[in-house]
Amino acid sequence: MKNRVKEFRQEHDMSQEHLANMLGVSRQTIISIEKGRYNPSLPLAIEIARIFNTIVEKVFLIDDEDE
Repeated sequence: MKNRVKEFRQEHDMSQEHLANMLGVSRQTIISIEKGRYNPSLPLAIEIARIFNTIVEKVFLIDDEDE
């Protein structure tokens, strides 16, 4: 699954560390999500979207290979 976490984070002038602290996860988790190596749980994905004041579907994109 592709995502736009890094893009949204940068638009909000937010560091990986700050986002991680807001979510109660490690900075390494944010790095892994941004690089597409880790897909977050649904509750975590929803919380990420809420932080950026948007919906999950705008942050996490299902590409054709995932279907």
